[in-house]
Amino acid sequence: MIATATNSATPRLAQDLSATAWTWAALLVSLAGLAGSLALSWGLHLKPCPLCFYQRTFMMSLVAVLIVGLLAGAARPGRLALLGLPLAVAGLGVALFHVVLEIQGKLECPAGLLGLGTAPEQSLATFLALTALLTVDVLRGPAGTAAWADLAGVVVLGGLLAGASCTSNPPMPAPPKEPYASSHPDICRPPHRSPGG
Repeated sequence: MIATATNSATPRLAQDLSATAWTWAALLVSLAGLAGSLALSWGLHLKPCPLCFYQRTFMMSLVAVLIVGLLAGAARPGRLALLGLPLAVAGLGVALFHVVLEIQGKLECPAGLLGLGTAPEQSLATFLALTALLTVDVLRGPAGTAAWADLAGVVVLGGLLAGASCTSNPPMPAPPKEPYASSHPDICRPPHRSPGG
């Protein structure tokens, strides 16, 4: 009787571990994203703007949800990913809004780690990876067709969080009349435009 219980528990444990591999990968990516964000402030002494703060807050929250869920054994296939996905989608939405402001020339932002793009571009890439990992985990779960409904619900919730964050953001300061003292920004800022330029 004991041997039978052990043998039936072993495939279940293996299934749980493989199903949560996506969640573990998301945890590693979110830890790297949080470490990168803090390194920009503590190591490179950059100042986060309000949009950067929103992204950092969503990343910190996602790290907390994933760590607590994994340690508490709540990582049933797709379930923990479903809890973390609204935070990843919200961070993705804010990061996308931030990068669009850069593309439109409304903001100039500091370079990211190792000079690979700007800090908001690196954040966008990280949140995109997190959203993909957690989405795969949700869809691999046992919910079947209900997984698509769950996925749609959490994506809408994440989108609402992103929208609320972007619309409640303090207004940007006016572009400066004089050029900045440094051509390398240490915070996201409106670019200086020369008259007639």
